[in-house]
Amino acid sequence: MDVVIPVHNEERALPGCLRVLHDYLSQRFPLHWTITVVDNASTDDTRRVAAEVAEQLDGVRVLHLDRKGRGLALRTAWSWSDADVVVYMDVDLSTDLDALLPLVAPLVNGHSDIAIGSRLARGARTVRGPRREVISRCYNALIRLTHGAGFSDAQCGFKAARTEVIRPLLDHVRDDAWFFDTELLLLAEHNGLRVHEVPVDWVEDVDSRVHVAKTALDDIRGLVRVARAKATGAARVSGLPHRPEPRPLHPDAVVARRDTGLLWQLLSFGVIGALSTVATLVLYAVLRTWCGPLLANLLALTATTLLNTEANRRFTFTGARGPSGRVHLQGAVVFALYYALTSVALLALHQFAPTATRGTELAVLLVASVLGTAGRFLLLRTWVFRADRRPAARAGQIASNPPASNPPADNPPADNGSASDRSADNDEKGTE
Repeated sequence: MDVVIPVHNEERALPGCLRVLHDYLSQRFPLHWTITVVDNASTDDTRRVAAEVAEQLDGVRVLHLDRKGRGLALRTAWSWSDADVVVYMDVDLSTDLDALLPLVAPLVNGHSDIAIGSRLARGARTVRGPRREVISRCYNALIRLTHGAGFSDAQCGFKAARTEVIRPLLDHVRDDAWFFDTELLLLAEHNGLRVHEVPVDWVEDVDSRVHVAKTALDDIRGLVRVARAKATGAARVSGLPHRPEPRPLHPDAVVARRDTGLLWQLLSFGVIGALSTVATLVLYAVLRTWCGPLLANLLALTATTLLNTEANRRFTFTGARGPSGRVHLQGAVVFALYYALTSVALLALHQFAPTATRGTELAVLLVASVLGTAGRFLLLRTWVFRADRRPAARAGQIASNPPASNPPADNPPADNGSASDRSADNDEKGTE
């Protein structure tokens, strides 16, 4: 296991944090390990301090980069590492180290491909300010709504991955800054990899240098870019290990499946549609006091359509297959048709009845919404969430592709020997 710690201008915090981590790994961690400090373009004495600590502590090595970026630091260190499992954690050790073994264990035994610490999963305990809490929850909710992500916390600085899996992904991750984590996880899920989540105890570092608001805006731009890559097929990664579909071990076992027939779809779509229609009408009535009918209709529908599409993907059309990026792109086309229908209804009302009351507007919008909902159901069922009608794989075919497991390393991980013997060599390898 290689624990990578990216640092930038951390000359004060670095020595103490490295000693705490080194003591923990030496005394309590059962796996073979190395600590790699990546100094990315520090302008203070971080590089010198890191080299001094590496001389004093076994199993610590230092890389230096001339360009700043957390994503760049992780990409370089993980590509350079000779370990079977690579880990990333923040230098402030905000995450309790007792979560480290649960993080890497499912990677060592081959059960999962990537593991992340989560401050938002059930069982996690966090101490941080309300501003950062709200921004974090809103950002992660946005990821789930727009990409259908199954993980709860994209930005926690506590992650691990199997090296054989992470290297093919790194070639497709474009971001070198804070969006690196999110892009990596979205690509992993998009390509069928298993992401394991560990609830953590986490305490905010009040000396953090992260500009939360600016980082959040950059992340939103990144989400749009990844959605475009999913829609065009550029997010597909070759060379990843195959993980077969789950199946019962007993050949005669009867597996219960959720009913995804027409009756279930009508009931589920009806409930979700009714809730969405009520929410749209309420938002429209509120927004209508500030803007015109067409803009109010657009804003209200936009706010509820993302929720509606994701809810139908998760609950109504569960037999559908395909990446969530394509689903939301096609859902946007259906939304445009739905918006056009309701807008035409409002325009026609004001054309023939210029003095129509607000109640009449809502009644016309309700009728148009009902008609649009019927058409939307047909398009979602036959186009967006079209069920996969390919024949199921035979048991023999599935059995011939067992889950990937960690192969024996061609070269053993670096010894926890004297770091001074490797100091010059490590600095040379890590310099860009």
